[in-house]
Amino acid sequence: MPTRRSAGILLHRAGPAGPEVLIGHMGGPFWARKDDGGWSIPKGELEPDEEPLAVALREFAEELGSPVPAQDFTPLGEARVTSGKVLTVWAAEGDLDADAAVSNTFTLEWPPRSGRLQEFPEIDRAAWFDLDAARTKLVKGQVVFLDRLAASL
Repeated sequence: MPTRRSAGILLHRAGPAGPEVLIGHMGGPFWARKDDGGWSIPKGELEPDEEPLAVALREFAEELGSPVPAQDFTPLGEARVTSGKVLTVWAAEGDLDADAAVSNTFTLEWPPRSGRLQEFPEIDRAAWFDLDAARTKLVKGQVVFLDRLAASL
């Protein structure tokens, strides 16, 4: 079975106390009550013949409702995340109104075995965090990209 792969964009900007990153809180009932460890870099899964950067750009737009406000992308490499997927991330410097983020949705049977299908946003809110706060908010497998971003700045 081939390894599942995802790609994402870690948007950053200069903040009052150093770099800030834009991340999204994962939507749906599984993450509704989880804050620390419940946020993610905007990303999405690749199909076998897709170009990773193209997927990262598409998924950013789908999950935040806006294209990436940048033209230059710095590769932050890959990492195997907790789910077993290999995640490839690029950094981009830009600014975006996190409060205006509007995500696409997914369908899930909820409550389980109820036969009732509901729509949930992939990301239910987005926010800017300094790197220290983002380390607490992000799911553990993605924190390595904050270290790589800090090293590249």
